[in-house]
Amino acid sequence: MDPDYAAFESALCNEFKDFFKKVSDAYKEMKEDLTPYRDDRYYRLAPMRLYTLSKRYFVLVFVVFFICFGLTVFIGIAGPNVIDAKPYRSETSNVSKVGHYSLESPILSTYNQQLWLTCRIELDKSDDSSIQSNLTILVNIQGIAEDATVSYVDKKEHSHNRIISCAQKCDEIIAVHLGYLNYTRYKLSVRFENLNQLRYTITAVTFTWKTYNPTFSQVVEIWFRFVFVVLTFMVTCLFAHSLRKFSMRDWGIEQKWMSVLLPLLLLYNDPFFPLTFLVNSWFPGMLDDLFQSLFLCALLLFWLCVYHGIRVQGERKCMTFYLPKLLIVGLLWLASVTLGIWQTVNELRDPTYQYRVDAGNFQGMKIFFLVVATMYILYLLFLVIRACTELRNMPYIDLRLKFLTALTFLVLVISIVILYLRFGSQVLQDNFVAELSTHYQNSAEFLSFYGLLNFYLYTLAFVYSPSKNALYESQLKDNPAFSMLNDSDDDVIYGSDYEEMPLQNGQAIRAKYKDESDSD
Repeated sequence: MDPDYAAFESALCNEFKDFFKKVSDAYKEMKEDLTPYRDDRYYRLAPMRLYTLSKRYFVLVFVVFFICFGLTVFIGIAGPNVIDAKPYRSETSNVSKVGHYSLESPILSTYNQQLWLTCRIELDKSDDSSIQSNLTILVNIQGIAEDATVSYVDKKEHSHNRIISCAQKCDEIIAVHLGYLNYTRYKLSVRFENLNQLRYTITAVTFTWKTYNPTFSQVVEIWFRFVFVVLTFMVTCLFAHSLRKFSMRDWGIEQKWMSVLLPLLLLYNDPFFPLTFLVNSWFPGMLDDLFQSLFLCALLLFWLCVYHGIRVQGERKCMTFYLPKLLIVGLLWLASVTLGIWQTVNELRDPTYQYRVDAGNFQGMKIFFLVVATMYILYLLFLVIRACTELRNMPYIDLRLKFLTALTFLVLVISIVILYLRFGSQVLQDNFVAELSTHYQNSAEFLSFYGLLNFYLYTLAFVYSPSKNALYESQLKDNPAFSMLNDSDDDVIYGSDYEEMPLQNGQAIRAKYKDESDSD
């Protein structure tokens, strides 16, 4: 064998050995950082700004939170309406004249986003008696392009039964819903059947074209989503920068979860939202719904893990700790995504589709969603009560519980108020999925909901991040000279006499550790 070739082969083998050794060492180091200590008192947290805040600063944190949230609400009140409605009223006293209508939508742009056609039948009815009757609506849809070219959106004439309910007024019926706009205008042919079954004379039929207000899309949605995306990106970078000098295994469970929630909040604000106005497709809207459901379910999982994990001082095993929580929240996420996909697919196939046509399956999904949501609420209440009961006398841990519980309770109360205002009156879309994802009565509801979740995460990131003068060094944990490693969580960070030691004085804390080491 050639000596040069043998030397080359030997050198190559050595290079491969060195490379795999470096990879193995890097893997072991990363695994060590990600694996919690197996000692019963491993739970040594990186410092949180929460520990150093006085009562005055606690009040200031809540005041700033409410000021920022209130500012978004006032901007929303002054903002434009979300829905732009243009009615078309046809008066008649003869039932035979009500049978067929040819309607043409106003000029549309991508900023109108979606299109609805609703109709309301007016009866010559003076009493307050309630009536219900089956009504068949047949719709044919054509699209008109910018060059005035007319083409069928779907050559099929769609036919669906609707139930018309009348008391003093008849309920508004949604005839067509287009989730995205491919044409400048739409021409619809609408026919009614079974009108002769009504006991009263039809005096008029009012059609209403409803779209998103272009001013709302341009000024409120695009710009404020962009502002929240930029703010979230800055907060995420600052939070990661504040934890850069601490090993990941020394992060508290809240800090670990914030490192997950902040990137998901960035997706919740949807940096890809402008694609909605650049691409005539259902995909950007579906992507936005997917990001929203993913973030909201991650937030639900965060609450479960924190209230349970703050009591667990040992290793949190996947099967016993994470799996039950992932199962409950995963079912909620699966139900919401399934409903969204279900509606989108059916509306793409049939723009006149409504959930009442498939009420049995949708009702089953609703019941499933409510059952799982009830299980989640009961489980969360159990964890909150148990954590507050067992840990209320532990220093610093009870502070973490009180702050998170107080802020989360305020956010939930405000969310319930927003949802009540949002769904208290008749909603635009007559189906379960659209009610949850697309309809806002005004700009204030849109901005308040987005601002609430964003400022909630910003506040948590602020209080859970280490302060600038934090002097905790994770390398000390490997030095056997420090007997404090066998102390409790709070003793490790602040010393056993935490009540006598000023929390703001990091130099005194480190000096105390140094004296103990010298004496040993």
